[in-house]
Amino acid sequence: MVGLLVVSHSEKAAAGIVEIAAEMASDVSLVAVGGDPDGGIGTDADAIAAGLAEADDGDGVVVLVDLGSATMNAELAVEMADTEAVLADAPVLEGTVNAAVHAAGSKATLDSTLDAAEEARGMTKL
Repeated sequence: MVGLLVVSHSEKAAAGIVEIAAEMASDVSLVAVGGDPDGGIGTDADAIAAGLAEADDGDGVVVLVDLGSATMNAELAVEMADTEAVLADAPVLEGTVNAAVHAAGSKATLDSTLDAAEEARGMTKL
């Protein structure tokens, strides 16, 4: 099954997004990584790399990020890791929920789960 990794500058934000997505797809491997090594606001490439390994069930990982340096550190972590992973160009909450619901399906692939996450870019709320 394709796993999902949520990367945020805030540990609480990443955990909250995973909590919401897990309500929709409890069988999917959902991992949250957030904050800097000292517990503050920021991101850490080593923690992201560890999150990739944790999220990987063998079919790869879709990574969803919140802001600037999260993207940079996630890209670095993907290069460092042995896990097949792709970054989604998607809003982090909506993209995570879309991807989780899709990944729960028996025919989900890494590419199709990435597509499901990125479909959230066009969602309207009203």
